Amino acid sequence: MSPKEKAEFPPPSEGLLGDRHLREIDLLGEISRLLDRSLDLREVAEPMLEALSLQMGLKYATLTLFYRQTGDILIEASHGLSEKQAKRGRYRLGEGVTGQVVLSGQPIVIERTSQSPLFLNKTRRGKRDDTSFICVPIKVEQEVAGALSADRPFMEGADLQQDVRLLTIIASMIVQAVKLRRALQEGQERLAEENARLKAELKERFRPANIVGNSREMQGVYDQIAHVSKSSASILIEGETGTGKELVAHAIHYNSSRSEKPFIKAHCAALPESIIESELFGHERGAFTGATTERKGRFELAHGGSLLLDEIGDIPPSIQIKLLRVLQEREFERVGGTRTIKVDVRLITATNKNLRELVQQGKFREDLYYRLHVFPIYVPPLRKRKADVVLLADHFLQKYAQENGKDVRRFSSAAIDMLMSYHWPGNVRELENCMERAVLMAEGNVVHPYHLPPTLQTAETGGGKVSAGDLKSLVGAFERDLIRDALKSSRGNVAAAARALGTTPRILGYKIQSYQIDPRPYG
Repeated sequence: MSPKEKAEFPPPSEGLLGDRHLREIDLLGEISRLLDRSLDLREVAEPMLEALSLQMGLKYATLTLFYRQTGDILIEASHGLSEKQAKRGRYRLGEGVTGQVVLSGQPIVIERTSQSPLFLNKTRRGKRDDTSFICVPIKVEQEVAGALSADRPFMEGADLQQDVRLLTIIASMIVQAVKLRRALQEGQERLAEENARLKAELKERFRPANIVGNSREMQGVYDQIAHVSKSSASILIEGETGTGKELVAHAIHYNSSRSEKPFIKAHCAALPESIIESELFGHERGAFTGATTERKGRFELAHGGSLLLDEIGDIPPSIQIKLLRVLQEREFERVGGTRTIKVDVRLITATNKNLRELVQQGKFREDLYYRLHVFPIYVPPLRKRKADVVLLADHFLQKYAQENGKDVRRFSSAAIDMLMSYHWPGNVRELENCMERAVLMAEGNVVHPYHLPPTLQTAETGGGKVSAGDLKSLVGAFERDLIRDALKSSRGNVAAAARALGTTPRILGYKIQSYQIDPRPYG
């Protein structure tokens, strides 16, 4: 054979290297095209690993990510492993080959896995799978974010450094996709943690023990909440506006077996009659003008949890029929739809109206009334639980003092008398508004009568009549109030109280005697 003829046939080793080089170029081009189409690692990882395995003759290929919050290294995608095997691939930093690579940031090659104690085989690959294992780090801004690994059938004397080189190139190509995937995953973890924290706060906030009030009337409400929370019975909460019916509904939900599921609210009086059906039951696309997309209603959103329908007495008769069907059959159709949707919802309703009277007037369906009235809970008005007034006022005082950054700590004796004598037509909501105003008005750390709204300053018990009295008596009442406050602050020490008021002990003693104030109870 002539020298020219020999040149046309390269040595076997050179042919193999040339063939590998072409396969690598094809592979890198295919991965580049995948990344051009999407940087979502969930979309490109498996096709990439499949292409890598086919082009390079690999038995297995895996992509693992390191989650900084948990310290776990998990298989994100794989080729050649079953879903069950991939789930077993969980490592800690420094554990096994993958853990060592992520910890050190350096590639590791295991020439023969069957003879290496470092190869843990957590994915439980076949006993006959004697392979060479190559693992390289994936680095995002000098920080190791995961690892890319490959298993090829064991071959004596194989040049595995070529695989290290190729995997390192691929790892650098997918860095951006890995970075985005890790940011998304960690964002989801943060949202899950925040969601769990908020649920825990809600559960803590709305448990019956934390509804403010120790009166006998409220103890009865707490007992009813405890009895009904664990059941799935429909509940009707009755009471005047501002008594805290929604708070009771929260307490029932968060003390029930549905506490981890949604708690959805709908205020029937605030929803126009034209859209209330769509709000409660949802609608299909094109059901009416403006319905450009399908929409889930409150019943679907509350599936598995609880739905509060506030002001149920204002619901239109046409909706009452559909509501009755949901309560009886646990199913409905969306507006404009024919598909029957089944739901598992615990219905809690609330009203400030007398539903029995509405039934007698023909404004509320009798059969629906009895469906809702399975377990009624009556929340008493504030005027019937006077023992809770100061407790509630102190609670709101602390709340708004903290929110507004003010050092308002307590009420004067006259202010307490005024709070106790008022009839509170607006109930707890009115008291809360009064306390927010008092905190904003107060200049020191004590709330005085003149910090309270005029309705309280001019009203007597239950009647709202204007108090009689000339200027001298009104000034005297104010002075008496100041002296009592000073004695409270000084714990009955007249000299200290005098200094606080900017007067002498002799003058203060005279005033104490004139107003018949006994300092001893303040000690």
